Amino acid sequence: MVDVGNKEVTRRLAIAAGRIVMQAETLRMVVEGTHSKGDVLGVARIAGIMAAKKTAELVPLCHPLALTRVEVTFEPRPEAGAIDCRASVETDGKTGVEMEALAAVQIALLTIYDMCKAVDRGMRMENIGLEEKSGGRSGHWRRDVTP
Repeated sequence: MVDVGNKEVTRRLAIAAGRIVMQAETLRMVVEGTHSKGDVLGVARIAGIMAAKKTAELVPLCHPLALTRVEVTFEPRPEAGAIDCRASVETDGKTGVEMEALAAVQIALLTIYDMCKAVDRGMRMENIGLEEKSGGRSGHWRRDVTP
């Protein structure tokens, strides 16, 4: 594990995003809340928050962090047959929260897959990545979204 003992405590923020693509009928059930397993997005939101909090237990050599905020949001995209997920994680600390934000997105999307796989095994997760981070010695970074 990297020694962060001499680093300054700064406000740390990371935002990650990803997408799950599915059949139109599966998306309709999720959005309308008619899926037999219940509130898919509500359960996935909680799973994402829990994943951010447990990242150090899942990823070897990842520092355990006291998170100050975790937000997981979903945006249905009917035109793409998809749901976009975004996770924002913050802390005041000596190391960043990129891994926590990425874990939150991955597990939130995986939870959607798990809850919907009985009706749509062909779902796929894609475009998962870090969108933005701030804090620490390296400062602010944002993904270049130009084509």
